[in-house]
Amino acid sequence: MRWVLYPVAALISLAILGIATLVAISLFAWPNLPSLETLTDYRPRVPLRVLTADGYLLGEFGEERRSVVHIADVPPVLKQAILAAEDERFYEHPGIDPLGIVRAAIANVTSGGRGQGASTITMQVARNFFLSREKTFNRKLYEILLALKIERSLSKDEILELYLNQIYLGQRSYGFAVAAKTYFGKSLGEITLPEAAMLAGLPKAPSAFNPIVNPARATLRQRYVLRRMVEAGFIDEAAFRHAIAQPVTSRRATNNGGEPVLHGDYVAEMARQIAVEQFGDRAYELGISIITTITRKDQEAAYAALREGVADYDRRHGYRGPESFVDLPAGKLDDEQLDDLMGDAADYDELLAALVLEASPKQVALYRHGERITISGTGLRFVAPMLADKAPQTRRIRRGAIVRIHAVNGGKGWEITQLPEAQGALVSIDASSGAVRALIGGFDYNRSKFNHVTQAQRQPGSSFKPFIYSAAFERGFGPGSVMRDEPISFPAGTTGGQAWEPKNYDGKYSGPMTLRSALARSKNMVSIRLLQAISPDYAQDYITRFGFDGAKHPPYLTMALGAGSVTPWEMASAYAVFANGGYRVEPFVIKEIHDGNGRVIARTDPPIAGESAPRVIDERNAWLLDSMMQDVVRSGTATRARVLNRSDLAGKTGTTNDYLDAWFCGYGGNIVAVTWMGYSQPRNLGRGETGGAAALPIWIDYMRVALQDVPQREHPLPSGLLAVPSGDGSRQDYIYAENKPPAPPPVPDWLKDMFTDETPATEAPEEAIPPAPAAHSAPRRDVPAMQAPAPVVDRVPVPIGR
Repeated sequence: MRWVLYPVAALISLAILGIATLVAISLFAWPNLPSLETLTDYRPRVPLRVLTADGYLLGEFGEERRSVVHIADVPPVLKQAILAAEDERFYEHPGIDPLGIVRAAIANVTSGGRGQGASTITMQVARNFFLSREKTFNRKLYEILLALKIERSLSKDEILELYLNQIYLGQRSYGFAVAAKTYFGKSLGEITLPEAAMLAGLPKAPSAFNPIVNPARATLRQRYVLRRMVEAGFIDEAAFRHAIAQPVTSRRATNNGGEPVLHGDYVAEMARQIAVEQFGDRAYELGISIITTITRKDQEAAYAALREGVADYDRRHGYRGPESFVDLPAGKLDDEQLDDLMGDAADYDELLAALVLEASPKQVALYRHGERITISGTGLRFVAPMLADKAPQTRRIRRGAIVRIHAVNGGKGWEITQLPEAQGALVSIDASSGAVRALIGGFDYNRSKFNHVTQAQRQPGSSFKPFIYSAAFERGFGPGSVMRDEPISFPAGTTGGQAWEPKNYDGKYSGPMTLRSALARSKNMVSIRLLQAISPDYAQDYITRFGFDGAKHPPYLTMALGAGSVTPWEMASAYAVFANGGYRVEPFVIKEIHDGNGRVIARTDPPIAGESAPRVIDERNAWLLDSMMQDVVRSGTATRARVLNRSDLAGKTGTTNDYLDAWFCGYGGNIVAVTWMGYSQPRNLGRGETGGAAALPIWIDYMRVALQDVPQREHPLPSGLLAVPSGDGSRQDYIYAENKPPAPPPVPDWLKDMFTDETPATEAPEEAIPPAPAAHSAPRRDVPAMQAPAPVVDRVPVPIGR
């Protein structure tokens, strides 16, 4: 029998030796374990978030999308699902589960590999914070030791809370709070049992069990978790059957982790740049929240107005043909093959990419992400010319074409359309403070990240004329002053270059007319003569009061027609001066910056018109221009805006040479809005595409929403204005009181005597009427120049001292 004891003794000796070795290694490794300060003072990487003033998400920046949640806010159904899937005995073991280790060891031996790790939730926390994911015995030992150390320092709920917030769950989502938003668009408190089971199945393999990418495998994993919940006693069979019978619909992948995001990419990018400038790259992980001045109602209205306006312009100029073509093999192709053929054809909001399978003048069959769509009738009206047999082959809709479709009739039908090539921009600000209410920098941020509001230097055309008129009012002119609307030409010697013969837009001339009428009807000849009268040098200096860079507006007569360079951002700031009574306000987009704990760490304190903002033009000047630009809406080039049924609307259209740019700049209530349309690389928009035709409809659609419930704003007549008949006698108008016209010269005595003499008239030569004296000419009075305006300081968020 002694020979039997030898193997047993050897095994016992080996076991003792192994245990001793493990103890020795553990004793050696324990002092070298990392500090748990990372866990006890948990500061996760939380992305930079950009929000509207009323709390809606505009954008999120950071590698890790995370929203920290406290254990008390986690619904029991989710905790139970996680425990059933990952660590049923979590609240019972000391950080490691011996039963689980034995079970995993047996499985590994029988499988001949290291397939199972038997990691508890505590061990997973240790690995996620301190270790790699490599499957080695050395790493597993350190994982066990760290788990034991963590259990000695933190409570079970604290460990579970760390796990819930730190674990990676796919789609750049870290933690279950963000995962619920990503996959289901819900907060944790809103998820159902089937959804909780699907989330709990993600930690094992986030990519394999992703319900967006692999819904079938995700469903299998979900049922496994539900069965484990039954076995653990968390739910009964009835709840299990009810849960598997409920369909779970996941959201499509988005760039924001599933949380609804407004169309504010251009604003979000502006805010991101400011945050990185102040905080460096750490801005992406400190949990900073930037509160902008944008409001949800205004931003969504601006986005919809600009998209519709650019699309309407695009439709007026016809269908250009498919975006591209792919070689579509004959025969039936499965969805995977068709998806591969579509390649990287991305969707742009409501404009969806689709692949043409069959096409005829009456019907087009398309494929899109597993769905087959047939379009006919009115859905083909726009593209009908390119379905005809005689259409050019390179532009014809045929099998293999990549086209755009969008839903119509409330989603009940489809229409083939196209991506516009033209761009647009819209910015609106509060006239009193400069706070930006809405900003859309282009048709689609994902197509072009160039911000046309702040970066596009374009010619303003006639929308610049109000600033020339404003300058003229400081040189003695008034709205009733008369100028000749007649052809004018300048030889090469005068212009310093080639001869210049400017014309009115319509090529028609009206002769002498008041400045009020000339602005309303956008008469170029009058603007040129007016600038000539006050001098381009004076006008160049004067326009800097509105924030314009004088160097971008050379002192030539072409300045009268808006030949300089501006951005929509600058135009909004400049028009605010007229809207608020003469004060300069600087547009700003950031209201506050909050740190990761919600404390305000920086705030923008803007100057307010009538309080702290500098006055840059006379109150009377602003009132006169406001009155004249209201006439632009009432009877001039912007009469379309009368559809808004408001009497306080004022503004000016603008169209540049060769229809390169279309503008409308205006205001109503206390809101200033500027709209622009053109091409990023300037080219002709097409004959008739003026500011009134292309840009004004966008402005109207936006203001229709923005001015809802906003009372009309009346500007009272300021003191210092004198009512006088206009130069053409058509109406009463106003001028500065100090510019009161001189009284007519007194009647000469000889003329008075001639009409009062009662003696009979004679025809003798010596009694003929003597030559009349020269007409009296009042001496020219020098109008004193206005004092220079107070300087305007760019407004950025100012750190708050603690």
